[in-house]
Amino acid sequence: MVVRMGVRMNSKRLEGQVALITGAALGIGRACAELFAREGAKVAITDIRLEDAEALAVQLRAEGCSAEAWPLNVASEPEVEAVAASIAKRFGPISVLVNNAGIAGADKPTHELTEGEWDLVMNVNVKGVFYCSKHVIPQMLKRGSGSIINISSIYGLISAPDIPAYHASKGAVTLMSKTDALLYAKQGIRVNSIHPGFIWTPLVEQYLTDKGVPIQEGRSQLNALHPVGHVGEPMDIAYGALYLASEESRFVTGAELVIDGGYTAR
Repeated sequence: MVVRMGVRMNSKRLEGQVALITGAALGIGRACAELFAREGAKVAITDIRLEDAEALAVQLRAEGCSAEAWPLNVASEPEVEAVAASIAKRFGPISVLVNNAGIAGADKPTHELTEGEWDLVMNVNVKGVFYCSKHVIPQMLKRGSGSIINISSIYGLISAPDIPAYHASKGAVTLMSKTDALLYAKQGIRVNSIHPGFIWTPLVEQYLTDKGVPIQEGRSQLNALHPVGHVGEPMDIAYGALYLASEESRFVTGAELVIDGGYTAR
């Protein structure tokens, strides 16, 4: 155990923590699950892709980590409630929540969007954050501490002329994070948002495919949008989440952690 500026620094930064990560089978969620587990957390890998989630759990257990997989559609409150209870029964009260699950939705101008297309994005990206927070916060209140990390986007801070429902949903997540940070600060629960630039994930690959852009050409175009000259990797975001999950960020709540290769600095 190392003590640095009054903060206890374990050799494993999340030793003793129980982390629920949504959308954890692929991309940013997967990177968070891998990193958190290797840093000592008991990790609940939740996703609608149960086969991929279970394969990741097996991989992490083979490394000596503590990880289990649960099927979870974050747009279903009964599922969220049941899974949160099941995780607590298996691992103990949840102390870290990473609200990562999200979809891009239809890429149409606003006047062409259907109600169903709008609602689909809001149900996953906004209601999913609400449901998971709602059913995990009581566990954190009993513990007297907790960290909620909401994966927003650069498009929760600025916008662009495409995927309007996605941009609206990520703006909502940004403000939801600040509201909950204020509501629960005195109860020891910190709530922060992360705002990734373009990260090379299956979601971004699908975004390019849907636009009819060849993958390598699309990656080059996205690289050029970032002052550092390239898109990010999932682990770039996972390390930010690790900081917010750990004791090192004990004075951080209601913050917007931008990890975007300089995209929003222009």
